[in-house]
Parts: sequence; C-alpha cells; structure tokens
Amino acid sequence: MKRSLLLYLTILFALTTLFTYAFLNSEVQFEQKRFEKTTTKLRDSLTAVSNKLADANYFSLEKNENAQNYFDSQNSNKTIQYEKLIPVVTEKLLDYNSNPKGNPYTGQDQIGANKFIINKVKILNHRWIIADFSDGEIWGEVLLKYFVNDDETISFEVNQSLLYQK
Repeated sequence: MKRSLLLYLTILFALTTLFTYAFLNSEVQFEQKRFEKTTTKLRDSLTAVSNKLADANYFSLEKNENAQNYFDSQNSNKTIQYEKLIPVVTEKLLDYNSNPKGNPYTGQDQIGANKFIINKVKILNHRWIIADFSDGEIWGEVLLKYFVNDDETISFEVNQSLLYQK
C-alpha cells in the first residue's frame, strides 16, 4: 500500500510539473507576442509622429537650408548663426509686448480695454515670421517681415494681419 501511494504521488507530481511547464511556456509565448505587437504599434506611431513633425517643420528656419545659407557670407566676420538668431529675434519681438498700447507689430490698434500682445512666434525662414496674438478676448495672427541690419539690430515690418471673430 505504501508503494502504490508513493507511485501515485510520483505520477501526480510528474503530471502537475508537466501541466505547469506547459502553462508557463504558453504564457511566456503569449506575452512575447503581445510585446512584439505593442512594440510594432509604438514604432509605427513614433514614425507617424516623426513624419508629421517633419512636415510641420518644413516651413522653419531650423530645417530650411536655403534660408540658413542666406546668413552665411563670404566674410566670416559677418556670418550669423541661425541657432543664435532665432531666440534673439523671438525675444526682440516679444519685448514690444511691454508697450503700453500693445505690441505695434500685431498690425492692430487696441480695440477694447486690453492691449494686443504676441503670444507665440514661429520664424519661417530668413525673411518671414508668423505670430499669434490676442488681447485676452480677441485672437489673431500676423505675418511679419524681419531684417537683420548691418549693425546687427533687428527691424520688423507688418505684412498682413487678421483677427478671428469671437
């Protein structure tokens, strides 16, 4: 009797071990397939987002080599690095927000009690800037020309401005 009990326990242990191994093996394979599917989806999403970002930055001084080459000159003393120019131009334009009548480069006169100030700036190339402005209630956009003068000052000129309806 003791022998048959030991034999049954050994068979039961072997079957339990076999079923446990089979279960865990299939679970690992399932998790690996799920991981591969998730990784593939994430790679596809990352590629799609990268492509959209590249399309969005097509009109950008950072990506436009022709516009960047405009600032390179024959005389190495006059070369302007566009990486340093972008924050300087942006800061210079945003400095005009402190004007009591609002930023003059919004192309709009003050309508209500609040003044128009520029919120966001995107430098498109070596000549154009697009900016978003508002007075807290009314929003608009402006297309500006900018010039880097010989004395390295920056001047702006409003090309066109528009206001959105409330």
